[in-house]
Amino acid sequence: MKLATQTTVKTLGDYAYQAIQKHFKKTLKWEKSVKKDEDPEALHQMRVGMRRLRTAVTRFGLAVDVPKPISDKNIGKIARRLGNLRDLDVLKESLENNYKPNLPCKEQESLQTAFNALAKQREDVLSSVQKTLKDESYKSLKEALDKWLDKPTYQPLASITIQQVLPDLLLPEVSNFLLHPGWLVGTQLVEAEVKIQKNWEPEKIEQQLTTQGEILHSLRKEAKRIRYQMELFTDLYGESYGAYMTEVKNIQEILGTMQDSAVLTDWLGKIFKSEIKTELPTLASLLTENRYQSWQQWQPLQERYLKAETRHSFHLTILHPLSGVIN
Repeated sequence: MKLATQTTVKTLGDYAYQAIQKHFKKTLKWEKSVKKDEDPEALHQMRVGMRRLRTAVTRFGLAVDVPKPISDKNIGKIARRLGNLRDLDVLKESLENNYKPNLPCKEQESLQTAFNALAKQREDVLSSVQKTLKDESYKSLKEALDKWLDKPTYQPLASITIQQVLPDLLLPEVSNFLLHPGWLVGTQLVEAEVKIQKNWEPEKIEQQLTTQGEILHSLRKEAKRIRYQMELFTDLYGESYGAYMTEVKNIQEILGTMQDSAVLTDWLGKIFKSEIKTELPTLASLLTENRYQSWQQWQPLQERYLKAETRHSFHLTILHPLSGVIN
């Protein structure tokens, strides 16, 4: 299929092709650098490229006819391996830049144990990544994508104009996001109305994150999914759409900060085989404060998205792209 130009009507297939091509190219661009372990930023960019490629392949699955190696399972496995390595880099960067400079000398010295353990873990995970990028599943993925991009094949729905199906593509994603149980963490139901519980002490927030942290982490992943999907269609919407996309990104980042802090706390506990309050009391306090501040940033967004008018407005924004784009 020939790609549409700016002067022609774009089909669902055109958008699918462009998204898959863009993110595959981005993934390949950083591959050599990642194999050589030259730059943490290269790893970050390749991981993002692979994640977005996965989103494009899965979300446009109703329009494209791709061979078996280009599967959600295959791309997901590779993306997770890259993600495991990237997570260690983020953990190290956070410890070095955000926390270590604010610790007393004794705790800075103790932290060297963590850095040594981190370096050893990273060696093992890097070896796994390098092996993954040489194995048959990765090679077959690249070969299949090259062939498909050269001679793409589509499902019947691909020939329909993007104008006809765009809201139907996005609205299920919006619904999944807004109906996620993570929105109800730290709330109570009062006469059928959801009320956010405010002014909690840090200890209460810690308790909540211990029991409900995984649900919030799941909401973060849902936010990431809808953000990636929305970014495919920014040219078809106006300012309101962009504003929602920015808020979704903020939600993703705030919940991500909370999750990263919790993961770091758990990881340090395993390294020192004890509560980090004992080994690293100042660091433990900083991590608790970090989660407390993130919670304060989260609650206004939580409150906004629990309001019916916000949710309805989000849906209406999706239903009404730029004037003249959808007839």
